[in-house]
Amino acid sequence: MASNRKLLVLPGDGIGPEVVSQVLRVVDWLAAKRSVSFDLQEGLVGGAAYDSHGTPLTDETLSDALAADAILFGSVGGPQYDDLPFELKPERGLLRLRKEMDLFANLRPAMVFDAMVDSSTLKKEVIEGLDILILRELTGGIYFAEPRGIEDLSDGTKKGFDTNLYTTPEIERIGRVAMDLARKRRNKVTSVEKANVMMSGVLWRDVMTKLFENEAHGLETEHMYADNCGMQLVRNPKQFDVIVTDNLFGDMLSDCAAMLTGSLGMLPSASLGAVDDTTQKRYALYEPVHGSAPDIAGKEMANPIAELLSFSMSLRYSFDMPEDADLIEKSIQAVLAEGIRTPDIMQEGMTLVSTSVMMDNIVSKLDRSV
Repeated sequence: MASNRKLLVLPGDGIGPEVVSQVLRVVDWLAAKRSVSFDLQEGLVGGAAYDSHGTPLTDETLSDALAADAILFGSVGGPQYDDLPFELKPERGLLRLRKEMDLFANLRPAMVFDAMVDSSTLKKEVIEGLDILILRELTGGIYFAEPRGIEDLSDGTKKGFDTNLYTTPEIERIGRVAMDLARKRRNKVTSVEKANVMMSGVLWRDVMTKLFENEAHGLETEHMYADNCGMQLVRNPKQFDVIVTDNLFGDMLSDCAAMLTGSLGMLPSASLGAVDDTTQKRYALYEPVHGSAPDIAGKEMANPIAELLSFSMSLRYSFDMPEDADLIEKSIQAVLAEGIRTPDIMQEGMTLVSTSVMMDNIVSKLDRSV
């Protein structure tokens, strides 16, 4: 089957290749059962790219990424790369992709499947039915701004410094994405910063306040300090709908929200660029939250669900295939309801399975859905 759906697959390091290979079974299933095909291309990123090419991301792979409709990403990193120079570390490959493709909007849903309520460390009534979305600005702020570095001081000590910098347009565009998402959900946006101690936070709140006044028609909006937001996420997470925040706080708060669900192995993410006015194309990268988990790599212990849900997000946001995304998510729900578990989500009385057997069960449910 010919296809104009260009999907670049970057498995990366650690458990990345394991979980990505399992998700490609679902890609094959879509071709066989739903007559939906993808033009697949695979490349190297992170430590795998460094081992082969001496860089965490080659210009050729970046070119392939810019030509694709979406990227399915695994994970990068591992202890064997800890001593590499900063610019050669595996993570720099991912950061370069985000920067060069201007993937400024990182969507991290935190939702609790019914069958997973008891796996959270929080009380059932606190997280049952949880469905929130953290929107993290991804290409600005402290991870990219200059100056940054480590300098020697005259007394023989050193100083390390980073710059947290945002401009009005950067804040406005992530704010508009937050409002668009909220209108498709429960119509509430919480903007998070540290305007009480950071000048970048003062600007963030000022810009968001004006944006809400002018464009947030029909939405409930509020502002919250980042430290209070972290506390509220474990106190009463269901008060939130869409949380929008900067790169640094989004990194921390999204991982905090992830653990409300019981395991990082369950959570997907999407990193989106702006829609091109001429071509209507949007650069997009989809990846699980869990990272490379080198301690379990190659042991058939990794949970493939976060990677599969990331692919499901690509069907929604890049390929306009919501029905197929629904099929995948319902199949995952059905498997979890039967007590099938990988080690990261294992509970007493459940059935422990390997990475591939978990996907066997999901594919079996997909077969019964059509």
